[in-house]
Amino acid sequence: MLIRNDEGAGRTVLVTGAAGGLGRGFALGFAERGYRVAVADINAEGCAATAKQVAELGAEAWHGEVDVTSVESTRQLAESVADFGGGRIDVVVNNAAIYGAVTRAPLEEVDPAEWDLVMGVNLKGPWLVVRACSPHLPEDARVINLSSATVYSGSENWLHYVASKSGVIALTRVMAKELGRRSITVNAIAPGFTLTEASYGLMENAEQYGVDRGALRRAGRPGDIVGAALFLAGPDSAYITGQTIVVDGGRQFI
Repeated sequence: MLIRNDEGAGRTVLVTGAAGGLGRGFALGFAERGYRVAVADINAEGCAATAKQVAELGAEAWHGEVDVTSVESTRQLAESVADFGGGRIDVVVNNAAIYGAVTRAPLEEVDPAEWDLVMGVNLKGPWLVVRACSPHLPEDARVINLSSATVYSGSENWLHYVASKSGVIALTRVMAKELGRRSITVNAIAPGFTLTEASYGLMENAEQYGVDRGALRRAGRPGDIVGAALFLAGPDSAYITGQTIVVDGGRQFI
């Protein structure tokens, strides 16, 4: 039993996009806090590997395949996770997104089909997941959506990705208003460039990218983002909702 504390004892968290990278980091971070962890991804094999690591930490684990752009797939996911959680889903982390595979191009050259795909996964996806989970969210449940600090920098040649992540912030605010009537908080995290498998694949010398622009002169790591999610899921953030926390080492001051 390797769980470090029991803050999440009796609580169930669902993490989407958990086959690797930041999603796997979220799953393991919640496992270490004693949560019951459900992980889902369109990559079933990677998701199973994440669940195995969660179980090795001593946490209860469930894994399943999901297409976050599908009403039926997200409905089935929510019902399965609720069964795993004894009828409830206490925390939803909407991490599934298209990131490393997005083609960088000027706005005139963005492929409309890729635009639709990015919007479907990155923006429609969080909505459908929360829509499906809503009947299973108890009072004081937490929803955490993943945006991006690129929203504030206006990263060039990445129009569809940046637009999709900007939409997540708007989505978060409306969800916070509507679900707040049930004492459910909804917040977003906007990570800066973070060292994951996908990020290493985007460029050479990833560990030095943008470091000179930050107040903290080091690269962001998954644990930095996971810490923000654990805070938003825990008891100390109970009166915070509709907000976006930028976690980028001080490259953007909002």
